Amino acid sequence: MDLGRIDLNLLRVFEAVFEERNLVRAGRRLHLSQSAVSHALTRLREVLHDELFVRTGKGMEPTARAVAMAAPLKESLQRIQETLGAMPFVPQQATRRFVVAANDYVTAVLVARLARLLATVAPQVDLVIRPSTRLDLAEQIDVGRIDVAVGIFAEVPERLQSQAVWTQEEVLVMRKGHAIGRRKVTVADLAQFPLLTVSLGGHEEGAVSGFIVERGLARQSEMFDRSALEDALSHAGLVPRLRVMVPHAMAIPALLHDSDMLSIVPSPLAAEFARGGAIRAQPLPYPAASSTLRAVWHRRNEHDPAHLWLRDRILEAAQTVETPAG
Repeated sequence: MDLGRIDLNLLRVFEAVFEERNLVRAGRRLHLSQSAVSHALTRLREVLHDELFVRTGKGMEPTARAVAMAAPLKESLQRIQETLGAMPFVPQQATRRFVVAANDYVTAVLVARLARLLATVAPQVDLVIRPSTRLDLAEQIDVGRIDVAVGIFAEVPERLQSQAVWTQEEVLVMRKGHAIGRRKVTVADLAQFPLLTVSLGGHEEGAVSGFIVERGLARQSEMFDRSALEDALSHAGLVPRLRVMVPHAMAIPALLHDSDMLSIVPSPLAAEFARGGAIRAQPLPYPAASSTLRAVWHRRNEHDPAHLWLRDRILEAAQTVETPAG
């Protein structure tokens, strides 16, 4: 391989195509025409003796060589930028796009506030949301296709960094006018009335004790403390009935409408539901562990000015979220 034939521009093109999987979008990101991107790829293919990307119906799919190159190359480019001196991030002038991974609950409660904040302080910055429930979440962070993932994580490997966003409790929600809506809920009620729960990935996806572990990153698979619920009822000789299990938390109000079901959700989500007036929240009749919502990113971005700015804005948006105790 002739290193003299490679310049940083070719590597930036590779990075953009790998993350976008599309020549047109990669060109827009780099302010290049599609033909210029295609020409750069051709030069890089000739030097590396590999196709790097294959055109398919889903876009530009990377070869095994490209996948192996992506993460080390991104980290190397980051180090070069840090060595030469990182450009300051100016929000009002920036045209950067950030990719955040979040489930629908975090998107509705936190990301909606973040988007409104960015529209004010950085009007040309774009925000793309990817599902944090995807099985390759850790890989997508590793290769740089996701800037920050926000969720509940039991374990975060050393190559990643994390920061607490808020701590939340679990509460019970039900439709307005429910038979137990205006009295203290008992453990027996959780056996009498069926439950609606949120599962973000079950045993078939490798979930263990409510978490899925991938590449050392353990993400939440169930949006409630199943063990605490089952222990509370078993002590009373009762068994809960999980009538409906859904992957999308924002479907809960519609499913509770005209239903006798109850649902266990994080307190910030319950507060969001209650704002609509059709959902009522009640404390749980048993102790459940609190959980901490965290932002997770790759260590290579720890000191990047743009990433620092984004993480600060996430925390700023989080300060406006209600996190009432159950």
